[in-house]
Amino acid sequence: METRPLGRSGIRVAPLAFGGNVFGWTADEATSFRLLDTFVDAGFNLVDTADVYSMWAPGNRGGESETVIGRWLAKSGKRDRVVIATKLGYDLREKGGGLSRAHILESIDLSLARLQTDYVDLYQSHAEDPVTPHEETLATYAELIQAGKVRAIGASNFRPQALRDAIAVSRRLGLPRYETLQPLYNLCDREGFEAELGPLCREEGIGVLPYFALASGFLTGKYRSEADLGKSVRGDRAKNYLNARGLRILAALDAVAAGLGATPGQVALAWLMAQPGIAAPIASGRTVEQVRDLIDATRLTLDAAALAALAAASA
Repeated sequence: METRPLGRSGIRVAPLAFGGNVFGWTADEATSFRLLDTFVDAGFNLVDTADVYSMWAPGNRGGESETVIGRWLAKSGKRDRVVIATKLGYDLREKGGGLSRAHILESIDLSLARLQTDYVDLYQSHAEDPVTPHEETLATYAELIQAGKVRAIGASNFRPQALRDAIAVSRRLGLPRYETLQPLYNLCDREGFEAELGPLCREEGIGVLPYFALASGFLTGKYRSEADLGKSVRGDRAKNYLNARGLRILAALDAVAAGLGATPGQVALAWLMAQPGIAAPIASGRTVEQVRDLIDATRLTLDAAALAALAAASA
């Protein structure tokens, strides 16, 4: 299978990442194990999670997704077949958040314990910390890499200037740099990434791992009217895309999908994978059938006419 680099880290991944936000939320533990086995046994290797997943679900406190992944790793024995990416920095209520040295050192040990592993392949700053200097954050990550707890670092939800500043600090002080960026990017959400972040990542050789690759399910075609929003617990998020532009994008996806014998969601993922600098879009499924559907997207090749039609519809 084709693999793509995570920046200059030396780590390579298959061109689709599994989003672990469903573990401990819309997928129970037994289902999660089946989803992970299906994904990895098909030759894919990047599993993305965060310490805050899935704190938003009733009764959860955060860490549920990492715990499920850790139990799967222990049971399956597949640690050497996966690239585990997790994140820290969002506010975990009583534990707080941010990217201070103290919080990073505490957070990595908690994540490693939940994941039942000695190291994380990709440790990501989940959000900017306006208080902690990049120097402190990156120097702490250097300690973790030296200790063998982390292989490479990445950023998520960083604005262009914050990413530039962090890269400059890494260069100036010889500290580890962010090798990946997780931005919001899909056919519906293009402008925020393409204006500045995309060119910056390409210039610096940073691997891009777009989240909400299917726009919270909207790009699957599941939500075509407000009556459809109740089909999923994520339906409310899709409501923002139910407008003239969103429906125009769905129509273009339908047309391309019909010509390829594919689904709109597969075409949306294939479009993302075809964009310059993209390492692996992040997507998730709640059933084995949904995961297989995602996997099939990696086998699609969009020709110039299909790419142009999708670009025009989503402009």
